[in-house]
Amino acid sequence: MEKRFTELWKTMGRRYQSHPWHGINIGADAPEILMSFIEMTPSDTVKYEIDKESGFIKVDRPQKFSNIVPALYGFVPQTYCDKHVAELCMQKSGKTGIKGDKDPLDILVLTERNITHGNIIVPAIPIGGFRMIDDGEADDKIIAVLKDDQMYSKYHDIFDCPDSIVNRLRHYFLTYKNIPGEESSNVEIDALYGKEDALEVIRKSQLDYTENYGNIEEEMSQSIVKLFQAAQ
Repeated sequence: MEKRFTELWKTMGRRYQSHPWHGINIGADAPEILMSFIEMTPSDTVKYEIDKESGFIKVDRPQKFSNIVPALYGFVPQTYCDKHVAELCMQKSGKTGIKGDKDPLDILVLTERNITHGNIIVPAIPIGGFRMIDDGEADDKIIAVLKDDQMYSKYHDIFDCPDSIVNRLRHYFLTYKNIPGEESSNVEIDALYGKEDALEVIRKSQLDYTENYGNIEEEMSQSIVKLFQAAQ
């Protein structure tokens, strides 16, 4: 019976909208190609993010002052930043006491196309990332290019990109929480890393997800079976 319920949860996704974090498949070619969920676009003046409980997009806060996200911004489904991501961050940075931020892995997707709204899935090819630490938590930002994008797909590694692109992304994350007249937020970018390091971060986040949420259909099925047994 439990196996039948597990298959039922998977089948329901064909008729009903799945939770963007748990229900969207990361893709058969991950981590080289990721099916990424986009929350925000460069035209947004409000910071949107996923509501983890319901799966709907919610307003987090208005963007502060002139800070506008410079690329498509969202997360990688079926990833989680916990102990394995944190351990990798400490290993690479030489810092101690780092924890995972317990969110799905963030991703920026570069494209020449004018995509004007979020809440969409895009195929993205990772080319690098920022090893960002936010108030003692590993908060990596994977940088990717939209698959088959005519302009950006020529960049196979972040170090192939012009400095102007990288600097714009870096400036956004170092300032997006700052408020003039107040103390700067405790955000640092420890390093810019290339494609291979980005793939390693993604794999660690997949491992964290598997250990925390990997059996979600099985757990739901067990709960339903127990309810049926209790009702008999």
